[in-house]
Amino acid sequence: MTERIVLAYSGGLDTSVAIGWIGEATGAEVIAVAVDVGQGGESLETIRQRALGCGAVEAYVADASDEFANEYAMPTLKANALYQGHYPLVSAISRPVIVKHLVKAAREFGATTVAHGCTGKGNDQVRFEVGIQTLGPDLKCIAPVRDLALTRDKAIAFAEEKGLPIETTKKNPYSIDQNVWGRAVETGYLEDIWNAPTKDIYDYTATPEFPPAPDEVTISFEAGVPVAIDGVRVTPLQAIKELNRRAGAQGVGRIDVVEDRLVGIKSREIYEAPGAMALITAHKHLEDITIEREQARFKATVGQRWAELVYDGQWFSPLKRSLDAFIEDTQKYVSGDIRMVLHGGQAIVNGRRSETSLYDFDLATYDTGDTFDQSMAKGFIELWGMSAKVASGRDIRVQGQ
Repeated sequence: MTERIVLAYSGGLDTSVAIGWIGEATGAEVIAVAVDVGQGGESLETIRQRALGCGAVEAYVADASDEFANEYAMPTLKANALYQGHYPLVSAISRPVIVKHLVKAAREFGATTVAHGCTGKGNDQVRFEVGIQTLGPDLKCIAPVRDLALTRDKAIAFAEEKGLPIETTKKNPYSIDQNVWGRAVETGYLEDIWNAPTKDIYDYTATPEFPPAPDEVTISFEAGVPVAIDGVRVTPLQAIKELNRRAGAQGVGRIDVVEDRLVGIKSREIYEAPGAMALITAHKHLEDITIEREQARFKATVGQRWAELVYDGQWFSPLKRSLDAFIEDTQKYVSGDIRMVLHGGQAIVNGRRSETSLYDFDLATYDTGDTFDQSMAKGFIELWGMSAKVASGRDIRVQGQ
């Protein structure tokens, strides 16, 4: 029986050429797997037909957009996850769901190997292969660009020689990855980190310098998940899409950062994540009134570690699973409404309400009706500063000898 290899297929030049390239290099049959995570663009059927036209013996396509929003974007939102305080894990959280479908297709079609289109210097090779090792430990992994010397110029020459049904002449200097949670752009002109990004880079967001009138939106949450926008019930996918549209129109969610890749390289990245950044901002403000102080402080540390794990390709790891349990527990009372104004590249919260709020007006007010007993403060301060006071006394005693 001829060996079969499952290929993560995007429909672009490199993965289209990889179908035949892998076949010639290994003698195996190639099954192309395309996964819709809300990236837009061509239909799955168009991509499927192209894969078959490029020589795939089977083409597996999966609409995973709701799955991605529910099971990957929502945990990211609950964690308020921003890698290095900037990056909302746009690509990092899409890789595990793609891996899940790659392994599923490998089982369905009897493949022994999974292939992906990543290079040897990026994060995605790690995310794909660690995920595959975890979900399909018996499966082998190959990367045509990394392992079979498939460069872009070779890809164009191969496509033209074979007459493949794929555009080879379009010149795009950037590497772009996108899904419903956001869009990532790198390479080309951006590799000089002094260069400002040009307007043609952006697609999800309008230029914030000339915004339309301010857009006020109310986002309702239940247990940390957005369930309504301006009173209209929505699914997580619908919430992200609606805020991509409305926050994107105001230029919200543009991020220009030099980040630390897992492989040790610093890389300049441009991200657009209008819906994700608006939702994270709203969610964090709702947590501020519904999560107890010490729990909130510790959750910030957990969220940072969670983001690092996911960025580093450890979505399926035991530690990630344990952190998920903690984060999920913190979301029990994160329900209520956040009102925010989207305008000029910013999402600014100006109202919050919750039936499970810890904010007590009578304790907080400085006006008549204040229920806080100020006589307790003096003794509290004495006790709070006791250890520092004793240590300071010791310092003075020792230094004076």
